[in-house]
Order: sequence, then C-alpha cells, then structure tokens
Amino acid sequence: MPRPIDRRSLIALIGAAGAAALVPAAAHAEPVLGDVVLGNEDSPVTVIEYASFTCPHCANFHRDTWPQFKAAYIDTGKIRFIFRDVYFDRFGLWASMTARCGGRDAFYPLADQFLKKQSVWARVAEDKIGGEIQKIGRLNGLSAEQLDACLSDQDYAKALITTYQENAEADGVTSTPTFIIDGEKHPGNMDFDTLAALVDAAL
Repeated sequence: MPRPIDRRSLIALIGAAGAAALVPAAAHAEPVLGDVVLGNEDSPVTVIEYASFTCPHCANFHRDTWPQFKAAYIDTGKIRFIFRDVYFDRFGLWASMTARCGGRDAFYPLADQFLKKQSVWARVAEDKIGGEIQKIGRLNGLSAEQLDACLSDQDYAKALITTYQENAEADGVTSTPTFIIDGEKHPGNMDFDTLAALVDAAL
C-alpha cells in the first residue's frame, strides 16, 4: 500500500532510476510531470484513479473494467479523469517514467500497455525487468535516446516521487487502486456496475 518513502528509500529509488538506462543520455526528453487529464476538462465531476504499474489489482481493473468505463464516461465527455501513479518499487517508478517520457499524448496509451501486459513484463527475472520496460516503450514509439534520457534523469525521478507523496497524503490514499470520485475516496478494485453507480450519483 502507499506509504511515506523515507530518505534511504528515496535515494534507492532515484539511484535505481539512473541505473535503468543502458547507455548515457543521448537526447533531451520532455517527460510529463503532474496530472494528465482525459475526458471533459469542464466536467463538474472529476474521477482520480491512484494505481501502481506493479499492482495486480490495478492490472485487473484495467483489463476487466477500464475499457467499458472509458467508453461510457470518458469518451462521452461525462467526466474529467486523472490517473495518478503510485510507487511501491523501482520497477513501478521505471514504468511510470517510461509512460511519461513521450509526453501527454503518449501517456495513457503507454500506461494502458504497462497495466495490460503486467503479467508479462513484471514477472521476468528482476535483472531483465528494466529491459522489458524499455522494450514496451520502444514498441510504442519511443526511441532509445528518449528512453535513455528519461530513465537517467534523477531529478525527474525525485520530482515524480515527491508529487506522488504529496497527492497521496492530501487524498488519504493508503491502498491501490483507490478512486477519488467528486472528492470522495473509494478504495479497492471495482467492477463496472459498482463504479458506474458511484459516478452516476455524483453527476
């Protein structure tokens, strides 16, 4: 579950992010920091999902519920949706940095790939996970130079972790997935009908 990251853990995660790059940074990347909004920017109802790319329950939600939920509430412009990354470990941080590496337009497609394919890339030997994460990035349009620049940027890693901590503390998030619907916290994986009822009540 999300928890404050102490100084030692913070240094370890940031250092691990730098180690993920296979070669020195060769090109400047402009990764995304902060919220990326899907749906209707002007909707009175905002749904925030807190999830980790290495959380099995989050992967189940994106496999079983997300496609129908997105079609019914996001693609139709009914809500404003935000995905917020939670970092349990260095692999979740690397996946997040990769998903954010290609900019705002690439973030959700890459996030979707990491969650839907979690049982593949996150289950290989630990020394091969970094390569699998970069492979997903390359297969989705990121160059080796972009990936190297993103994954070796320790200042960016630190900023992501700080942003996660501030958001999770402000919203009282203690587990993943957790949904904040119109300001109300709802922890746990949910099927479509359960989530839809909560959103409908807020609309």
